Amino acid sequence: MAQVNACLKLIFTIFNIFFAIVGGVIIALALLSQVVTNVDGGEGLEGRTVGLIVLYAVGAITMVIAILGAFGAHRENRACLIVFLVCMVIGSLMMLRAGVPAVAAHPKLERVLEEKFRALLPLDKASYDVKSMADSLQRQFQLHCCGLFSYLDWEDNIPTTCECDPDKMEGKCQSVIYQGILMPRKSVYIKTCFPVILHYVLLLSNVMIGVAFTLAALALIGMALSSAIIHQMRNHNRPTVLMTVPAIFTTPPPKYQELHNPPGY
Repeated sequence: MAQVNACLKLIFTIFNIFFAIVGGVIIALALLSQVVTNVDGGEGLEGRTVGLIVLYAVGAITMVIAILGAFGAHRENRACLIVFLVCMVIGSLMMLRAGVPAVAAHPKLERVLEEKFRALLPLDKASYDVKSMADSLQRQFQLHCCGLFSYLDWEDNIPTTCECDPDKMEGKCQSVIYQGILMPRKSVYIKTCFPVILHYVLLLSNVMIGVAFTLAALALIGMALSSAIIHQMRNHNRPTVLMTVPAIFTTPPPKYQELHNPPGY
């Protein structure tokens, strides 16, 4: 069995333990997101299923690769380490491919979201799924908001989830004219829901960008460590080469010899 530097092997093992922990955290975040969205009626949110599958897949693959690398270093198995190295190369490229466009698109995210949500107005004439989502936003997480950009988004059909009790919510309510027969005026929340949605979307975007570049950096470190171990395993049993000085570089004997006349007696 080839001998690998003990310090390098220890560093690589610690790296893989940390790498596996990162994978476990990603799986935990996916599970938490699934539970929260289920509780708050977000099963029908666009892209929810795909996002959860991606998180579960990334977390599971991260843990499998970490186990593979730790096993390869412990057993000094060259095949496992080569597979680990290839996975690190592919992973770093994929994370950079996802992270760089996300950073470039981040400044435009607010404008794109605003255009998309304004296309849903008015809310009282929108589809059932859109109205259900807006009602859920106004009801859940104690957002205390009404409408996406204004209570006028509901026109003349302001739902009960917008209603606010001015005695309990002092400073958070406003009295508006409501064209109802029994209740000409209604007290609704002042705050709108779009700024709250934008805050969480930007927060999620920042987290995803951080995760992408963190995994890319870890992949680059894993590439360097696995490459060093593979290099040591490849060169350990190579026979020692004795360097000899070629004859052309040896000092030649003198071409001429000095003749001395014998002393006279």
